[in-house]
Amino acid sequence: MFLGVPLLAPGAAAVFTVRLVSVGSLPPAMLGFLQEGVTRELGAAVRMGGNLPLPASCPEGRSQYPGAPFLAALAAARSPGDEVILGVTGVDLTAPGLNFVFGLADPRSRAAIISLARLYPEFYGQPRDPRRFKARAVTEAVHELGHLLGLGHCIDPACVMSFSNSLADTDMKGPGFCNPCREKLGK
Repeated sequence: MFLGVPLLAPGAAAVFTVRLVSVGSLPPAMLGFLQEGVTRELGAAVRMGGNLPLPASCPEGRSQYPGAPFLAALAAARSPGDEVILGVTGVDLTAPGLNFVFGLADPRSRAAIISLARLYPEFYGQPRDPRRFKARAVTEAVHELGHLLGLGHCIDPACVMSFSNSLADTDMKGPGFCNPCREKLGK
């Protein structure tokens, strides 16, 4: 959605198909609102794809997990009918050179992962706010899917493809694409 306008007209065929899977233990409702949000924002056909365990190289009980094994597990789980696969995990992720990441994407394998851990206001000692949490999760999901669709980071801080150094950045940008990114997607 951009400025209240969906990428696809109502009733139009979906542009691509996303398989949405949980990685580790997550309540099914977590995927439900993401399915709705990604469909609304990208016009994608989103199908629920089950649950994957945490990667074997990521034993439970750690405070942070490297994101690369999650991407590898998702790529291996991608079936021929999956155009892209988006994993959702409740554990905190990191990547080389970064203290944490909200998500990661590998366009070559058509796999992406988002971490919900730092999207909860409670993570920062703030009051529980389900609406804000869901908005953040949808924004990060759309951002990572944008990478799978070929978009890089955008310099427009209001664009979903802008890099988020903090949750304030995520909250400011929201799930919409700027006009140049929208044009790159052919929308």
